[in-house]
Amino acid sequence: MSNRFRNWKPSATLALLAVVCAPLPALAVDPLDTFSVKLGGYASRFDTEVSIDGGSLDGTKIDLSRDLDIDPDNTIGLVGFTWRPFEHHEFGLNYYRDDASASKVLERDITIDGDLYEAQATVSAERDVDIYEASYTWWAASRENWALGPRLGVVWYKLRLGLELEADINGNPVADGAFTSKAEADVPAPAIGGGWRWTPAENWRFSADLGWFSTDINDIDASVTYGRAGVEWYPWDNWGFWLDVTANQIDAELKKDNYSGDLDFSDEGVRLGVSYRF
Repeated sequence: MSNRFRNWKPSATLALLAVVCAPLPALAVDPLDTFSVKLGGYASRFDTEVSIDGGSLDGTKIDLSRDLDIDPDNTIGLVGFTWRPFEHHEFGLNYYRDDASASKVLERDITIDGDLYEAQATVSAERDVDIYEASYTWWAASRENWALGPRLGVVWYKLRLGLELEADINGNPVADGAFTSKAEADVPAPAIGGGWRWTPAENWRFSADLGWFSTDINDIDASVTYGRAGVEWYPWDNWGFWLDVTANQIDAELKKDNYSGDLDFSDEGVRLGVSYRF
């Protein structure tokens, strides 16, 4: 064996392994990113009350959880990104989808879209909703470790509701599709408020967004309240983890061709996942 390998010491081997395996140092996180992508999960709670009018009949105010046994709690996936093409201007977009279904023996009469479902009848119900969150923030004040500015956001809910009679009040089965009611609604929920970002330590960032809006325009009369608070941790330069707590409350009266009635719901929960930024 050559002298070169014979003189190699265990301490040198350990030193080399330490250098190779050592994680790359985390660089300081700025309050604002040029671009970011987030993937994660959302432990959501979607409490919903609706009434759907039909013809000359007013719809019954229905609590989807209490009256139809639709579980308001769900765990769903979420994807989002932010883009700041100019120093003080940032755009954001998130998307997630929530769906649930249940079967229930009705405890009271329900009128939906002009159709009457009697107490003691068995129905199947489903609720599907696609949610798009879009925002624009003008970071009017941007400093070394914090940023603050006005924010314009909109959460767009594409809601689909369905109810089908499975058995009449005597328990007799009803043929599939023989007696059904369906409704769809696009519900934009704008909110005007502010955004805040703060980096108290080199790889931590805290954030918050708040907004409120009330409108009575054409076929929508609604009030919207929005709030979000979050924390991010970046042990690596571009990759890290994030946690958000969010809540969105909407009280709306809609008069559309495909949906006329009231729609009150809250969309809230905890989100967490992984993010890539630069």
